[in-house]
Amino acid sequence: MIVPDISQNAVAVADHYDELDPIYRRVWGEHVHHGLWATGHETPGEAVEALVDTVGDRLALMPGQACVDIGCGYGSTARRLAVNYGVRVTGFTLSAEQACYAAAHSAPGVDIQVRDWLDNGLADASVDAAWAIESSEHMVDKPGFFAEAHRVLAPGGRLVVCAWLAGTDANGWKVRHLLEPICREGRLPSLGTREEYEAMARAAGFLVDGYEDVSRRVTRTWPICAGRLVKALLVDRETRRLALGARNLFVLSIPRMILAYRTGAMRYGIFTLSKAGKDGALHEPGTSTEQKQA
Repeated sequence: MIVPDISQNAVAVADHYDELDPIYRRVWGEHVHHGLWATGHETPGEAVEALVDTVGDRLALMPGQACVDIGCGYGSTARRLAVNYGVRVTGFTLSAEQACYAAAHSAPGVDIQVRDWLDNGLADASVDAAWAIESSEHMVDKPGFFAEAHRVLAPGGRLVVCAWLAGTDANGWKVRHLLEPICREGRLPSLGTREEYEAMARAAGFLVDGYEDVSRRVTRTWPICAGRLVKALLVDRETRRLALGARNLFVLSIPRMILAYRTGAMRYGIFTLSKAGKDGALHEPGTSTEQKQA
């Protein structure tokens, strides 16, 4: 587990997203997560929606199901899955600014709350499916993140986690000059490896049904973000003021992210997890663990 040399907590994460809200929406857009390219010809918007749709497919969502978006950002992912699959979604974010934006762009069946996932207030076994797209990295208590997901899921429920991961063999300068600064500047209390995530998931009671390394298919996100940021800095005075004077300086990590992916210091993984059904079965017939490298 990569742990930065300064403490991080939910308050710091909320401050990060509240302060940088205008930059995030300008550079990242409404989804605030990576895009997933299949052919390389997709637009950035299509790639971002492809990642959302991949999560929906992995969850095998059915109309009427109750779902949870853990770290929902502006609610765009929750809205897309609610509309496309006919599910009800409760989203959790630490950022008041993100929740305000979500409230102004509401959709039927979507409820966005400003609340810490580690104190979510949901009843046991009350949801059918849950997902966390690039939010588990911000959790101070990662075992607690998995434990809460397992607690609120009904028997047979599924959890999909899309996560920034430390490369299994990352060490030396890759840790000191890439991963640790990324954690500090991005308000990530820690950065786990694939093996650590799977161990925490199993300890919480999950079966790991699938894992896919899609690093090569998401890395185009960062050069695109870099280009958008440079353009914004050149043409918009308010963006320059905020970027240069902000307490939170994650913009400095964009070139580090590009290099971290190129060197293998960072990976991007999609985990598909399930909770045992009422009969005690760990997974439905026909399912199997996938292990892919992209």
